[in-house]
Amino acid sequence: MAKILLVEDNELNRDMLSRRLQRKGFEVVMAIDGEKGVEAARTESPDLILMDMSLPVLDGWSATRALKAEERTRSIPIIALTAHAMASDREKALDAGCDDFDTKPVEWLRLLGKIERHLNLSGSRA
Repeated sequence: MAKILLVEDNELNRDMLSRRLQRKGFEVVMAIDGEKGVEAARTESPDLILMDMSLPVLDGWSATRALKAEERTRSIPIIALTAHAMASDREKALDAGCDDFDTKPVEWLRLLGKIERHLNLSGSRA
């Protein structure tokens, strides 16, 4: 199954999302800040990245721009995760290079649908 890099500084969010992703059969790699997220994307070659936008050290917008600027990581789909739900926040994430956008608190089935679409997967959702 696909490998997902979860870049999230909030321990509760990391725990909840990683458990749900693993139950769906995904391999999950985690990073707690944007800098570690960029490093993990380079070394782990994930199939998809879930990127919190409000991160310490290097924010999600900067981390995304860095990943999209590198040939070896630019094709990895990145889904922005943010508590900011304004249209301008969505545009800011997409302008930074994110391939999709989802809001927190996470609505699991909606996020799973986006993950499956970007990975070209089909199947049951639960």
